[in-house]
Amino acid sequence: MNIEVIILVAEDDEGHAGLIRKNLARAGIANEIQHFKDGQEISDFLFRKGGGPHRQSGKAYVLLLDIRMPRIDGTQVLERIKADPELRKIPVIMITTTDDPREVAHCHALGCSSYITKPVAYDAFVNAIRQLGLFLSVVQVPQVNGEH
Repeated sequence: MNIEVIILVAEDDEGHAGLIRKNLARAGIANEIQHFKDGQEISDFLFRKGGGPHRQSGKAYVLLLDIRMPRIDGTQVLERIKADPELRKIPVIMITTTDDPREVAHCHALGCSSYITKPVAYDAFVNAIRQLGLFLSVVQVPQVNGEH
């Protein structure tokens, strides 16, 4: 049984979020995409807190997570996800403007699946998202259950 993967995009820059959506569509990815504007919103969704939308049991998610966000930054969100016995199954792809090797190493140590640097050049960013789209079209993602 192949479960449709829902793509979660945690990105405070509306322009970057729009580019991600547009270029995933151009890469042939028709999956549902849910956008969150900061680390608190994505945490509330995943951990089922607050009054906003919450994740559902039996769904498969992939998270594209910006590092530099207001309220809670991406590395803190990653740390919380990977500390949870159920949520740790979710593949997390870090997306950021920095290619600082220490930050890349830190995110991998915390358990991210992949790390994409937002190129300053538009064409390079578009290309990176298209490649991400191809990756998402073939990767197998486990569903997330549990009520906590």
